[in-house]
Amino acid sequence: MHKPNSISIGIIGCGAIGETLARALDEGLVGNAVLTILFDRNIAKAKALAESLEKRPFVASSFEEFLGHEALDLVVEAASQQAVRDYGIRILEVGKDLMIMSVGALVDQGLFQALKVAAEGKGRKIYIPSGAIGGLDALKAAVLRRIDEVTLTVRKPPAALRDASHSIKSLGFELESIKTPTIVFEGPASEACRLFPSNVNVAAALSLASLGTERTKVRVMVDPSIKENVHKIFVKGEFGEFLFEAHNVPSPKKASTSYLAALSAIATLKKITETIIIG
Repeated sequence: MHKPNSISIGIIGCGAIGETLARALDEGLVGNAVLTILFDRNIAKAKALAESLEKRPFVASSFEEFLGHEALDLVVEAASQQAVRDYGIRILEVGKDLMIMSVGALVDQGLFQALKVAAEGKGRKIYIPSGAIGGLDALKAAVLRRIDEVTLTVRKPPAALRDASHSIKSLGFELESIKTPTIVFEGPASEACRLFPSNVNVAAALSLASLGTERTKVRVMVDPSIKENVHKIFVKGEFGEFLFEAHNVPSPKKASTSYLAALSAIATLKKITETIIIG
């Protein structure tokens, strides 16, 4: 039941991030936000998650059923870049706010503009959490003046890049043969998000907040000597320069996902519900 003054949340995707967010909502950790409905193309996975939660949200058997749920204020996409393409505009056009976790999809400028137009047409909001990085608050302030360089270096253990092994091979490297820290990619954020769709969503968020997907530089390094996912951001401009480095514990559910990415979704939802907003 949709309680008065509460925000009704629907989640698409019941993987690492979707499950973490669902449990936080179920435990009442996200202000007055309430988890109402789940959808995953793997219905059994969605049902298993719902049954493990105390408040037992409804499980939609199709996206159409999910979208037609009347008590729904905000949809969290936690599935894939393809889910953003397939569902994002439709969600906004029926008057729901949208939080996008697979932000790498937004390097497609056509899709980005279409989502923006759909949101503006219905007076809705699109929320993009900071994901596995920090420093976006400082960056958003810095871009009010000239920015000369934004570089993201992503350093991950081989296990965290296993689902990108084909892309790494196309770049001339065999993931399983890498025994020392090795740079496997250097280039624009647009290309990084295409080659590493599950690993560098942070590059898309960074580029959207700064120089754009072609001028934001990304370096991807495979490092067998580490167990954490390391993200280093260097920004230089009229304001001066800053370096931000995060050593992120991988999600227990999926090595390629930093635990902080799931926590950032929780924090963004909490921020939406709060009266006093910091940062």
